[in-house]
Amino acid sequence: MEVDEENIGSASASAAEPSPAVADTEMLAAQTASVSVSVIPVSENPLVAPPLVPLVLPVVPPVAPQVPLPPVVLPSVPPVGAPLSVPPPVVPSIAPIPAVPPTVPRPLAPLPVRPPVLRPPVVQNGEVKGSDSESDNEDSGRGTRGSSVEYEITEESRQVRERQEKAMRDLMMKRRAAALAVPTNDMAVRARLRRLGEPITLFGEREMERRDRLRMLMAKLDAEGQLDKLMKAHEEEEEAASARKEDVEEEQLQYPFYTEGTKELLDARTFIANFSIPRASQRLQRARRKREDPDEDEDAEIDWALKQAGSLVLDCSEIGDDRPLSGCSFSKDGKLLATCSLSGVGKIWTMPHVKKVSALKGHTERATDIAFSPVNDHVATASADRTARLWNSEGTLLKTFEGHLDRLARIAFHPSGKYLGTTSFDKTWRLWDVESGAELLLQEGHSRSIYGISFHPDGSLAASCGLDALARVWDLRTGRSVLALEGHVKPVLGISFSPNGFHLATGAEDNTCRVWDLRKKKSLYVIPAHSNLISQVKFEPQEGYYLVTASYDMTAKIWSSRDFKLVKTLSGHEAKVTSLDLSPGNKISFFSESLE
Repeated sequence: MEVDEENIGSASASAAEPSPAVADTEMLAAQTASVSVSVIPVSENPLVAPPLVPLVLPVVPPVAPQVPLPPVVLPSVPPVGAPLSVPPPVVPSIAPIPAVPPTVPRPLAPLPVRPPVLRPPVVQNGEVKGSDSESDNEDSGRGTRGSSVEYEITEESRQVRERQEKAMRDLMMKRRAAALAVPTNDMAVRARLRRLGEPITLFGEREMERRDRLRMLMAKLDAEGQLDKLMKAHEEEEEAASARKEDVEEEQLQYPFYTEGTKELLDARTFIANFSIPRASQRLQRARRKREDPDEDEDAEIDWALKQAGSLVLDCSEIGDDRPLSGCSFSKDGKLLATCSLSGVGKIWTMPHVKKVSALKGHTERATDIAFSPVNDHVATASADRTARLWNSEGTLLKTFEGHLDRLARIAFHPSGKYLGTTSFDKTWRLWDVESGAELLLQEGHSRSIYGISFHPDGSLAASCGLDALARVWDLRTGRSVLALEGHVKPVLGISFSPNGFHLATGAEDNTCRVWDLRKKKSLYVIPAHSNLISQVKFEPQEGYYLVTASYDMTAKIWSSRDFKLVKTLSGHEAKVTSLDLSPGNKISFFSESLE
């Protein structure tokens, strides 16, 4: 599409020259027009917003009537074909934009007046004190009491407040009572009640109720401020206690707390000390020689001993009595064997032919244990008739040891052969002089019956075990308990020292055998040895290379002393194995309730 550029140019030129009539009209309108603008005052306070002012639009006045103007001579019209000039478009005037006032934040509403909070009074030292808020309100309202707000409390609210105050007082009383030191001894409680002027007991009142009553009474006196009365009673108690303490000290000075021993006991302890020191020295020298001498091969010796023990077989089986057998013991040379039974009769047999030599008759109750002397062929027996007896190998009674208050359990000779140890169900074990038959030592220390006893190879120590699941080691030279071995959970029935001097074995009803190290004072091994209780334990008497245990599961077992592993199980009995002993020739004897 083609555009006629000449026509367009002429039209724009003609439009640029306005006509006189139109120009005069616009000039008149501009002179007569007026704009009205309202000014909005701004408040000096930025927090208070000014009142809202309605927006005023500009008022346009009415157009005045046109005045007749003089005639205007129009210019000549250009000829046809000449370019026409077009006037520019007329843009109407725009009214001025009114000024917008700055936005001012609206003021916040005032906070409502909060009424005072009423809290229950707090009791302190017997005085009722109001809450902190009340005191603050009182202080702040002293100057403006006329403006304070008063509330009317109903009867129900007053009762609730009284209940709350009473509960608070009771709570504070209990707190104060819990903080007081009240005697726990009932006699001390009675004495303090008497000093406070209160009845020492009420009808049907028990100890704890009496103590609670004293506690609340002391708290009440403390709350009422009567501390003088309470302190006076406390001072009287302290004076009485100090007087009793002085009396006790005087009694202790007059009467020693220990039991003075006899001259025979002093001589026995001196002999035991002189006997044990050389033997301990010899044992230590032998141990050093085995450790330092290259010709000594201890492992080879242990292997050979364990091999011999592993090759043990049943040699013979003999009926020992018409009642179950309870104890057995080999003589020092292994040529004789002594047995005892529940019939109260002990018997001596020759070995290895197992022929009866003599019978030991004299006990009126069942015999519980029998032991050969380590220095001769004398035999000691223990019985439930509360006595122990000493016999020779021909069956002649030599001594009777009386003094226990209940039946006897186990019996053992001291390595010197001069002393005899017995255990009893009267919770004591006693040391006897074999030559004179006198009781040298009555030793307590177990909370229940004492069952087993064993002497250290050196002769300086003794070990006892009992039904309190405890084993104790005693120093015979001083009479003190030097070690308490705790670990078993049921009664301990068997105990034995090792020839090496520092191992101790115990067997108990918990089916375990424990090996204790006296140097470390703790359990070294716990052997779950049997499926029933262990009745007796014994170390090999020469070097202690193995340990033998007897049990009510009708078996006996041999354990290596190197790592306490099982070497051999000896079975053959048809009933409970009650006792065992080892001879110097590595022969083992077992006895059971099956009369064998």
